[in-house]
Amino acid sequence: MKRLVGVSLLTGTILLAGCTDPTDPYRKTKTGAMVGAVAGAVIGHQINHKRGAYVGAALGALAGGGVGYYMDRQQQELEERLAREQAAHELEIQRMKDDSLKLTLDSEVSFDFDSAEIKHGFQRTLDKLADVIQKYDKTVVHVVGHTDNVGSAAYNLRLSQRRAEAVGRYLRAHGVAPGRIHTEGRGESEPRASNSTEAGRQLNRRVEIFLKPVVEGAEERAHEPPPASSGRYY
Repeated sequence: MKRLVGVSLLTGTILLAGCTDPTDPYRKTKTGAMVGAVAGAVIGHQINHKRGAYVGAALGALAGGGVGYYMDRQQQELEERLAREQAAHELEIQRMKDDSLKLTLDSEVSFDFDSAEIKHGFQRTLDKLADVIQKYDKTVVHVVGHTDNVGSAAYNLRLSQRRAEAVGRYLRAHGVAPGRIHTEGRGESEPRASNSTEAGRQLNRRVEIFLKPVVEGAEERAHEPPPASSGRYY
């Protein structure tokens, strides 16, 4: 009980500190992050009387207003670490409506034609990506492969699966916990552009990585596959 009282006092102190400067343009974001962090601390200090141990914090979930702040930080670090790749149009980073992050990897840079073997030159990019994903471990990683419509639909589905699995294996081999990673192939079913031109087909050949936050009370949603894009960003 004393621990919970202490946490409550800490909550009040932090909230007062977060609201002292009305001119701070980031006051709301900071306060939301503080509330989320303290809420997580309170939950993490609930006592399991049968085992005499604390439970909750070990779940690795984000609480309340802390989700947006956590994903803001992760997005900022990804953009900083992968600035060269973005400038070269090798990779795109997009924030989704549910606070997930979507990274689109250019297949021309990451794989040879008709191959699921990651190019040596792209491994450095995946190394940097793995470093950030390890650091922000309250996310689930969904790797989704896509192709153009050249060849049979069945072959393209298998190729997209193999490419997604190759990226997933690489991330696991470089420190990302296996339980965080899901892989799937969607073949030619979700084009970004028309397959009638080479430029369009190149856009359609891609691997997408979704980083979905694990939210307290709805942890299972982070493991649900990303929705179909229907050929458009959403």
